[in-house]
Amino acid sequence: MTTRISTAQAFDSSLQQLQKRQTELSESQQQLTTGKRVNRASDDPTAASRAERALASVSKVEANQRGVDASRALMSMTESSLGDAGDLLQRARELLIAAGSGSNGDAQRQSIATELRGIRGQLLAVANRSDGADGFLFGGQGSSQAPFIDAPGGVQYRGTAGQSEVAGHEQLPITLDGGANWLAARTGNGVFETRVTASTGSAWIDAGSVVDPAALTGSTYDIQFTNTAGVITYSVLRDGAATAQTNVAYADGKAITIDGMAVTVSGTPKTGDAFQLQPSTATLSVFDVMDKAVADLSAGGKANSQITQDSVMNLRNIDQVMTRLSASRSDVGGTLNRIDSVTDRNAGLKLQGQTERSDAEDLDMVQAISDFQNKQSGYDAALKSYSMVQRLSLFQYLNI
Repeated sequence: MTTRISTAQAFDSSLQQLQKRQTELSESQQQLTTGKRVNRASDDPTAASRAERALASVSKVEANQRGVDASRALMSMTESSLGDAGDLLQRARELLIAAGSGSNGDAQRQSIATELRGIRGQLLAVANRSDGADGFLFGGQGSSQAPFIDAPGGVQYRGTAGQSEVAGHEQLPITLDGGANWLAARTGNGVFETRVTASTGSAWIDAGSVVDPAALTGSTYDIQFTNTAGVITYSVLRDGAATAQTNVAYADGKAITIDGMAVTVSGTPKTGDAFQLQPSTATLSVFDVMDKAVADLSAGGKANSQITQDSVMNLRNIDQVMTRLSASRSDVGGTLNRIDSVTDRNAGLKLQGQTERSDAEDLDMVQAISDFQNKQSGYDAALKSYSMVQRLSLFQYLNI
């Protein structure tokens, strides 16, 4: 059987081969230009699908990281604000120590009270510090206005309790609960609080300490004094009921131990003088502490024992609010450390996604250049073949 190949068929076949080679060369050029093996889904549907999933993963990580960055910025501002508050309270503490000196008169104490009043105003400004975007660092779960208001009865918190967090599973905060941080330090020494119930003599009581935690009862105790012709005794009542410590001889400056607690009363109590020990509560406000200190220093004509008692109580209180804000600052520092860890983890996930996408669609340049050269050689051969077919015309053959 004889197979006949017409000139038209040879021409068409050469032309198709030329077009195919040209298309392959063009695609290879595009790959070299973009640096990608997969430029369209039709190039490699499986690889394109892998690249799309990897791109979605990278986009998700980037969105999460934007929230992490927002938390970092706001927590850094919060940490700085708590540092400012700590510096102001440290200055207030120094002033209170100076005010407790017996060498200061009423005029000097008034001057110290004026400076403390200014510090109190600065502390309020720090507590109401804006986050720069119509929000407040200590606004809790949201506050359209400054979260702390200076009311006649003292500073009040009008924010919403709790804290706002960035969207996502990391639960990173962007605000702090102002009420819990500024208005909820523990009273007294943190375990129990000493108070002056009545004092007409020259006695004063210290902040006390815990000597046996296991012996604590959580009850309220009253220490009542009797001074008969210079013989001083005291009796201890527990929740209003008499205890075994009744008519105990008093020694100036000697510690009195009561159910795991030790307090020291100094000076000379008179009959009827009394001091109280009650469980600590988380109700101590930074601003109430400052207000009390200002009021104590503004009142003139006090005896030395009263000045000493005021100094002891005010220093105790300011130490407690400083401890609370310092703990809050440490918590924020821990949050910033956690943010660093999350950032590192996100960077790893992003790199993993980018690597997976690159593996799916990026071009092996060495292999691609070799393929391009081969395709270019094939195209040149197809072009020469087409050129030869074109010269197969009968008229060209007869040279007519």
